[in-house]
Amino acid sequence: MARLLPPESATLEVVARETGIGTATLERWRGEELSRPARERAWTAAARFDAVLTTAVMDESAKSAWCRANGLYPLQLATWQKSATQALADKPDELRATPLQTKQDRRRIKELERELLRKDRALAETAALLVLSKKVGAIFNMGEAE
Repeated sequence: MARLLPPESATLEVVARETGIGTATLERWRGEELSRPARERAWTAAARFDAVLTTAVMDESAKSAWCRANGLYPLQLATWQKSATQALADKPDELRATPLQTKQDRRRIKELERELLRKDRALAETAALLVLSKKVGAIFNMGEAE
């Protein structure tokens, strides 16, 4: 249903072919949806973002005309633009590490690498001792069997 409404406004035939629903049914659904006030129609996040991108390069008169054609108030569009800008601006700052955090992370990585190397060497030594003890046991057990 959302594909039939602005901003996408796909043709009835295309949507009917894709969904397998008759054009008469789709036309009735679209008419019912368009008869509701625009404030009640739900715009998906993707449609809101697309509307912000579409109108970003328009001057005020063109933006107002676009809003009238799509059943929006320019204030709604401004609110969507503000929330999209905030969402894009907030994330990188939260994800970026400070120089102090980076230094502490590097120090911790070096400590962990040293500890891993020490444990790896200890494991290799233990494995070598186990192999030697098995060989010694095998040699002495063979001597007793003869």
